[in-house]
Amino acid sequence: MLAVIKTQELAGIDVVADGELNRWDVNHAETNGMIDFFVKPMHGVQQRLTSQQLDTWRATAGNQFRAMPPGIVTDDLDGGMLNLRGDYELFRSLTKRPTKFTVTSPYMLAKMLADAHYQDLEQLVMALADVLQKQLIGLDANVIQVDEANVTGHPDDGPLAAAGINHVLQGVSTEKAVHLCFGNYGGQTIQTGEYEKLLDFLNLLECDHLVLEMARRPNKELTLLQHVKQDTGIGVGVIDIKDNEVESPEIVAQRIEQASHILGVERIRYVHPDCGFWMLPRSVADAKMRSLVQGRNLFEGR
Repeated sequence: MLAVIKTQELAGIDVVADGELNRWDVNHAETNGMIDFFVKPMHGVQQRLTSQQLDTWRATAGNQFRAMPPGIVTDDLDGGMLNLRGDYELFRSLTKRPTKFTVTSPYMLAKMLADAHYQDLEQLVMALADVLQKQLIGLDANVIQVDEANVTGHPDDGPLAAAGINHVLQGVSTEKAVHLCFGNYGGQTIQTGEYEKLLDFLNLLECDHLVLEMARRPNKELTLLQHVKQDTGIGVGVIDIKDNEVESPEIVAQRIEQASHILGVERIRYVHPDCGFWMLPRSVADAKMRSLVQGRNLFEGR
């Protein structure tokens, strides 16, 4: 973890993350434990399913890219052995820079779990949200971010996803962020969707800024973001994390310029990669971080 943090510092990243290195799961490396890490330690989640329970889960829309669920809910949920405070404190001890700490959205977790207890998606989402909210209380990371990569393909669930995220963020006393992307499963987009269908969801979120996949989205989607409520800052993805090609600083600067022209520079809170670098070779990820900073500096005339 220290090497990843120092790499960000040396590249000039303003707000560093832990790379979610504590969350890697050998049983489901494809998503770097983004789901499994959170739900497996919780009380009320078991790992073994009957064949009938597995068949029911596999028939659920949106789960086709996983062979098995991360678990099945069999009782009221609580944090169990989940210890986000401990994970954050380890990360915090390794840097003096401003920090970002991330959690997966309760809606996304709920969509992946099998459920033999609540048997109601809304109840499951809010139970997960309550667990995560309690885990985040008192954490002093400069930015705490909720990651959501499922509702992009299910915009009709936007009100439920937003309710869960907002409940989580009620436990946050620092800057609140929500990351939205269309999935990155082995370098492939998972959710087919567009921001036009997500505007209502975005405007329900009670956060300080959004962190959006935008590097290679159509230009019209930047224009659509003009309809996001004005008190919500916008983070613009300018680095494609599904491609091994390293963007030049000039390309990064052009993407920032385009977003600034459409949205107004005052709306842009951060520029960042579209999502995490987990599927890229280390050398490519490191180079993309350097290009991000150099492109930002070029845009600002530093």
